[in-house]
Amino acid sequence: MLYRRFGRTDLQMPVFSCGGMRYQYKWQDVPQWLIPRDSQANLEATIQRSVELGINHIETARGYGSSEMQLGKILPQLPRDKLIVQTKISPAADAKKFRSEFEKSLQYLRLDYIDLLGIHGINNSELLNYTMRPGGCLEVAQKLQAQGKVRFIGFSTHGSIDTIIQAINTNQFDYVNLHWYYINQVNWPAIEAATAHDMGVFIISPSDKGGQLYNPPEKLVKLCSPLSPMVFNDLFCLSHPQVHTLSLGAAKPTDFDEHLKALDLLDQDSEILPPILTRLEKEAITILGEDWVKTWHVNLPSYEQTPGQVNIPVILWLWNLAIAYDMIDYAKMRYNLLGNGSHWFPGKKAEQIDKLDLQQCLSRSPHADKIPSILAQAHQILQGEALQRLSRS
Repeated sequence: MLYRRFGRTDLQMPVFSCGGMRYQYKWQDVPQWLIPRDSQANLEATIQRSVELGINHIETARGYGSSEMQLGKILPQLPRDKLIVQTKISPAADAKKFRSEFEKSLQYLRLDYIDLLGIHGINNSELLNYTMRPGGCLEVAQKLQAQGKVRFIGFSTHGSIDTIIQAINTNQFDYVNLHWYYINQVNWPAIEAATAHDMGVFIISPSDKGGQLYNPPEKLVKLCSPLSPMVFNDLFCLSHPQVHTLSLGAAKPTDFDEHLKALDLLDQDSEILPPILTRLEKEAITILGEDWVKTWHVNLPSYEQTPGQVNIPVILWLWNLAIAYDMIDYAKMRYNLLGNGSHWFPGKKAEQIDKLDLQQCLSRSPHADKIPSILAQAHQILQGEALQRLSRS
């Protein structure tokens, strides 16, 4: 395993982390006696494999259902000083609730302290306010830190780049969990801001949210050759030293295997990556046109600025992936969260696009004339059964 200094924490963080939202039994808290033996055995085998590989960062959340409770059966059996355990608690209007949720996490995990406590989902200004205001969730977290129950404090986010940078620039956090990978590089300025504040940088779900790369379309496989799309994406992310660790979200012990191939390639990234990056860009330009590929995102309105709260930037992004790389299953999955993802994936689909006047909100876009028809086409291609976020947090 390779390790990187996790910002100001000075922890030696493995470049891969064992994320805890795919191996648990249920997305809700359940009594321990209801957890099947095979589910628990699989989780424990996954953790054992992770630790054997040197992946000693175990990351979970209060919102991941039975994950913490199941981890509590195995973590106390492992050398505590060798582990980096992270859990996350959602910000709440009542900071007492945040405190009680933390105590529940500690109880379920059967630990005396947490290495990394993340405020889970600073996704908008309201949740940032719940966190930062006097008597808010950050103040509670800092008191827990003073009591020795927490070593370092960070936050996770699915928010806009402006919200993320605002939270980073408070300089109150030791690390950040955010999205950034090949198909979605919007948050790079936030990574630069985190680097300026010497914060640890943890990439959320690069293989799932980063394109369902465990089941990639054949076209993407060919474009990423000789690497698998998963190894390409790992190498792309880790070729940036500002990135410290990628969450693997293993569901079973063998889920680490493909990722491990990236470790031996890191010292060759400057030779391996450029031909693949060129091929991916060339294909997008061939299919979508160079002007569109380079400027589609310019001056797009946010969903709050758009009639019907249609999330134009996200829909166009998903359409690009579906058309250029045949990533239709991934685009469908993400598209059908719109309208059902709350602040984790905000905005609406384009189902009523023909009834909305987008002229004003698109007035500064260089593609204002064709975006409405693309949105209509995207809805036709991607519509399907509405999805709910699995996690309640």
